Amino acid sequence: MSLLNRKEPLVLFLGDLSSFVAALWLSLLIRGLEVPSKDLLLTHLLPFSLLFALWILVFYIAGLYEKHTVILKSKLPSALASTQIINSTLAVVFFYFIPFFGITPKTILFIYLLVSFVLVLSWRMYGYFRISRGHPDNAILIGSGDEMKKLLEEVNNNPIYNLKFVSSVDLNRADEKGFWDEIVSNIYSEDVSVVAIDLADKNVEPVLPHLYNLIFSKISFIDMHKIYEDIFDRMPISLLRYNWFLENISTRSRWGYDALKRLMDIVISIPLLLIPILLYPFVFIAVRLDDGGPIFTYQDRVGRNNHIIRILKFRTMIFNDNGDWQSKGLVNKVTAVGSFLRKTRLDEFPQLWNVLKGDISLIGPRPEFPEAVKHYTDEIPYYNVRHLIKPGLSGWAQIYQEEHPHHGVDTFETTNKLSYDLYYIKNRSFLLDIKIALRTLKILVSIAGR
Repeated sequence: MSLLNRKEPLVLFLGDLSSFVAALWLSLLIRGLEVPSKDLLLTHLLPFSLLFALWILVFYIAGLYEKHTVILKSKLPSALASTQIINSTLAVVFFYFIPFFGITPKTILFIYLLVSFVLVLSWRMYGYFRISRGHPDNAILIGSGDEMKKLLEEVNNNPIYNLKFVSSVDLNRADEKGFWDEIVSNIYSEDVSVVAIDLADKNVEPVLPHLYNLIFSKISFIDMHKIYEDIFDRMPISLLRYNWFLENISTRSRWGYDALKRLMDIVISIPLLLIPILLYPFVFIAVRLDDGGPIFTYQDRVGRNNHIIRILKFRTMIFNDNGDWQSKGLVNKVTAVGSFLRKTRLDEFPQLWNVLKGDISLIGPRPEFPEAVKHYTDEIPYYNVRHLIKPGLSGWAQIYQEEHPHHGVDTFETTNKLSYDLYYIKNRSFLLDIKIALRTLKILVSIAGR
């Protein structure tokens, strides 16, 4: 293991502390609109230094100095956001309820909370990895299948990761005589510090006794699924087993998250409903001039717990086939007005009424037609798991899957889509919903600008 990696917690600590101090200087600059004097900085540094010590302690308790926090970069924003909530509470208690630590004006505190979060996140996401580039952890990958090959290729061909797989081991060869003695020998000879292993593989049991003694050699073990998930932002379907779902998928109500999510649905959908209301006269005239059919269409979709919901959209096709693309031999096609509505995504806006009603959410797996769901349930393992939560207007798959299926049954691409949906179901949080909403807004703005 490299010297930098052996002292990794110290490097992270010094970087965090430097970010806290830099954030204080920047906050004073923003508040006063001039470079802060040395005396002003020192006046604030004394009370803030005690706060820094508490924040570092919170970081330590939250596991932000552990190996996996460095390897799994995508977990950092949510982990830091959670700790920032605790740290902000501590800061308010310090400066508002303990007079000795009082500072004036209090505006500086709120500026500081925002600036410090941005600086620490930037340091953790980019600064540390820029410093440690060229010093990746040597690792061994133990698993099987195409996903293992894809993971090996991605990590070893991309310098942004803090890992390098010096070798890979196919679990299908686990019963070969002397094979694992050779692997253990390679772990020591290659100075390996991380072992990524598929713990769900049926062939893993004979391997574990051979690896057990390595925990006394300060070798870190991490589930291959977690690295794959972190790098590709989706769950590898072929690597999933029943035990993964039992460990990672829960339908238990989380009242804080559920309340915030519902509040976001209501607050955002009400003003956005003005868009279809204002568009209605123009769409009405355009449709009447085009084919004279109805303005709206209701479509059946599969919602939470497999309940059928009816969503409202501006009509874009000659007739509503409700997902039956071979409906009675009739040829259905997109109308001229419908083509424009689809390209601009304006046909989706009436669904905000369904969001307001609570049928769907702004963020969640996109709901499918009942006939398509029947087909996919038969063809794709674990497909019905996506119906454990409320569907949404936009989701993780919509912003990350390049070839998500449209208007037809596509088992291959829907399998890929499910891998993104499972990622969202496992990792769903208010922060992740905000990220998806902002990415969706970016996509809508780019469409409007074309």
